[in-house]
Amino acid sequence: MKKLKAILLSGIFLLVLSINTTKAQDVAELKIKTSAICDMCKETMEKHMAFEKGVKKSSLDVDSKILTVTYNLTKITPEQIRAAVSKSGYDADDVPANAKAYKKLDACCKKGAVCNDKK
Repeated sequence: MKKLKAILLSGIFLLVLSINTTKAQDVAELKIKTSAICDMCKETMEKHMAFEKGVKKSSLDVDSKILTVTYNLTKITPEQIRAAVSKSGYDADDVPANAKAYKKLDACCKKGAVCNDKK
């Protein structure tokens, strides 16, 4: 009986592991030029990207304004990622910021603003 339980538990463990494992070839990295200005922009954009299905992680380099996104190729496309950045109120390469979202940004996060928390 103990042997049967051990085999059953091993089988369940392997099944769960295979379901949760993403193949290395399904993961890609995308670099997007944004209109971000400061650390508040970084926080807003990274928080917004965390809720996008298929995005594994994102990191904005404020100085270069480059957002690096690691994502699952089978769940989201680069176009969808750029659209998500736009919906957060920022430009994404050649995709302009969504006007409604842009209006909701703090004043220091708008184009041409001088921000106190900029590094």
